[in-house]
Amino acid sequence: MKVLVVGSGGREHAIAWKLAQSPKVSQVFVAPGNGGTLRDTNLKNLALSDPHELADWAEQNKVVLTVVGPEAPLAAGIVDIFRGRGLRIFGPTKAAAQLESSKAFAKDFMQRHGIPTARYAVFGDADAAHAYVAEQGAPIVIKADGLAAGKGVVVAMTLDEAHAAIDMILRDNVLGVTHNVEGARVVIEQFLQGEEASFIVISDGKEVVALATSQDHKRLLDCDEGPNTGGMGAYSPAPVVTPNVHAKAMHEIVLPTIAGMAKDGIPFTGFLYAGLMIDAEGRPYTIEFNARLGDPETQPILMRLKSDLFELLMAATEGQGALKDVELQWDRRAALGVVLAAHGYPLQPRKGDGIDGLPPDQDDAMVFHAGTAANGDGQLVTSGGRVLCATALGESVRVAQQRAYELLEPIRFDGMQLRRDIGHRAVKR
Repeated sequence: MKVLVVGSGGREHAIAWKLAQSPKVSQVFVAPGNGGTLRDTNLKNLALSDPHELADWAEQNKVVLTVVGPEAPLAAGIVDIFRGRGLRIFGPTKAAAQLESSKAFAKDFMQRHGIPTARYAVFGDADAAHAYVAEQGAPIVIKADGLAAGKGVVVAMTLDEAHAAIDMILRDNVLGVTHNVEGARVVIEQFLQGEEASFIVISDGKEVVALATSQDHKRLLDCDEGPNTGGMGAYSPAPVVTPNVHAKAMHEIVLPTIAGMAKDGIPFTGFLYAGLMIDAEGRPYTIEFNARLGDPETQPILMRLKSDLFELLMAATEGQGALKDVELQWDRRAALGVVLAAHGYPLQPRKGDGIDGLPPDQDDAMVFHAGTAANGDGQLVTSGGRVLCATALGESVRVAQQRAYELLEPIRFDGMQLRRDIGHRAVKR
């Protein structure tokens, strides 16, 4: 059976790689894909990105299942377009994807349904936002309301940083935010103390199946310093998500969210990502929702998944309640991925630098591609901010960490940025 994966990042490379392992899948197409999916003989790139053209192609080529990786096509309504044509697609509708595409929508939803999250206020007027920050003090969190490729959050430790972030989002749009119909807005949130974790589930609109827990590293530099990024590395499982925290996250956050969306008339199907802040007493709060798998969390999570991803996503698109009896099998080993980023990332990543030294693929150690492409001479070059993610399995997070860093050691491109401490919280436990 033919499967189509929409997207071009590391998440999509990992999804396509995992889907191709299913004995039921004859061919995986990736639209538009990247340099890594181009080099993989089990995958085939498709030079299409328009949702209507993709729906035409899927219909003409008898694609059995389409899986959407990134947030932008979800927010643009690709799921609605495919479903309108009677095509099977995994992901949330445009209305349901607002949990990610509008921070203001998500915060209002959580407040309405009693889901634990930080205090907040929403502003479209910069002067009013500045006055609110001056009144609240720092530290404080400033978020762009629309999509910003993972870079729309500033954790301001000082008032100067907070005021600069407001101007950056509302006045200058330095982050390249895709604004919603209300125009440029910021969500200003109470700063929460604790440890972050990524809690991702699959939903059919009613039932949910939890994926393995994970934790990513948002800051650019070692010791969690520097600007926020889309993620500089991740590992799975996350020790901070104890069985008690897991139960609370399911019963206080995930299940009320799925029930609340259904009650509001916009049932959520697809991957639901809850970014958690877990306080010192083990109470989880919702920092954000994403309407898709996290990147780079996907790479270590899918490396640990032993169940057939194709069968899982087919079940999830059968209709509400189809996931009721599904149980997933996981590799008992840990997995860890380290992102190699381009010069100038996150604000002005440079493109076109040649990439050398890529190691061969292994079952338990893979370099997933994100911002890569082949130039006119067939040379692999950088083409985005996060370029590669070296991911490996190990008997513990420490061993997985060691193997991932060994895997990336021969890789070279000019201006390469990486953190040397991915997984440090788990290793110290």
